[in-house]
Amino acid sequence: MQNRLLPALLALAGLLSPLAVAAGTCERLVATGDPEQPPYLWRDPQHPDQLIGASADLLELLAKALGIRIDLVRAGSRPGAEEEVASGRVDLLLGSFPGGARLESMDFIEPALFVQSAVVWMHRERVFPYGGWSDLYGHPGAILADGRFAREFDPLSSTSLPLEEVSTLAEALHKLQRGEVAYLIEEPHAVRAAAETLGMLAEIQPLPPLLSEGLYLAMGRDSACNEPELRARLAAKLAELRAAGLTEGLLQRNAERWKARGLPSSPAAQ
Repeated sequence: MQNRLLPALLALAGLLSPLAVAAGTCERLVATGDPEQPPYLWRDPQHPDQLIGASADLLELLAKALGIRIDLVRAGSRPGAEEEVASGRVDLLLGSFPGGARLESMDFIEPALFVQSAVVWMHRERVFPYGGWSDLYGHPGAILADGRFAREFDPLSSTSLPLEEVSTLAEALHKLQRGEVAYLIEEPHAVRAAAETLGMLAEIQPLPPLLSEGLYLAMGRDSACNEPELRARLAAKLAELRAAGLTEGLLQRNAERWKARGLPSSPAAQ
């Protein structure tokens, strides 16, 4: 079923009135993104120089709907990807939060590709009363060592929660299982995929999302292709694709895809 889903979505994208691209230098765009952001984007274990994931699939649908070529390339780490786009060497940054220096060097295209949530996960046998942020301070927690949530989610970055950084989701879930931490803060699709693979899905319990942020497509302001007309086209087609209800299906498909390929570990573990 997984192999049949994307062609069907591509066929749907083809029905969304593809726009002709004006002749010029921007008949081809180059995109990159964080290579450690499953199920949104990550390195293909079989082809490490290629990026796959829900964001990559949505970008493919967007390119087809617009009738333009968008090549997705790996540009090293998340900071490396941001630098390539900020410099103008790469046109698009895929799946980024609008904040910090990025707002000075990039134009973020509405609507967001996806909405990513930071969720607190507890072990079902050790659930403690929770009514808000303040209830977490008396308990040790875990977060992935890449610090994506701590860096990118402004409300979380301003806290001083007792968070232990761990290398992989598997390590974090085992610590939660053993009672070494009381909670884990992480994106829900990735946690469910990892917990199911480890046989722990029935042992963990999510709380309502702490906060949510949009993952956006951004165009570097120094890109030779950064023109208002092209940004407007990208925004209009992206809105159509989202209105067609594709995003949740792409996330579910890629969570299964990530799980099936052995849950590639974080860069800290490689």
